[in-house]
Amino acid sequence: MNSGSGVKKHQLIRSFGFAISGIKSAVLKERNMKIHLLISIAVIGLGIWLSLSTVEWLFVLFAIGGMLSLELLNTAIERAVDLVTAKYHPLAKEAKDIAAGSVLIYALLSVITGLIIFLPKIILHFH
Repeated sequence: MNSGSGVKKHQLIRSFGFAISGIKSAVLKERNMKIHLLISIAVIGLGIWLSLSTVEWLFVLFAIGGMLSLELLNTAIERAVDLVTAKYHPLAKEAKDIAAGSVLIYALLSVITGLIIFLPKIILHFH
């Protein structure tokens, strides 16, 4: 066995550890990440209750995964900007606002996707 492959495997495992550490940090420290996770859990529960189809689950899971990923990126950008400057700077504000804007756009898309999938099923269930 090539000893180089063992090193690469160890590096890969360490990189997964770093990623999990980053996710954990965001979940513990970021209010918005907690909100997104709670909503995601509720949506998954609702999806189970309403017996979503495979295609509907794909849309829901991509909405959830995309939302959580963008929130992580937004948090990373905020941290990097804060690391570079503690003073107010218009470009720092703009970078943070743009990152937050990307989260807002995806959140709106996710809500619309959720309404398209869930609303007809909820209406049908209660009529």
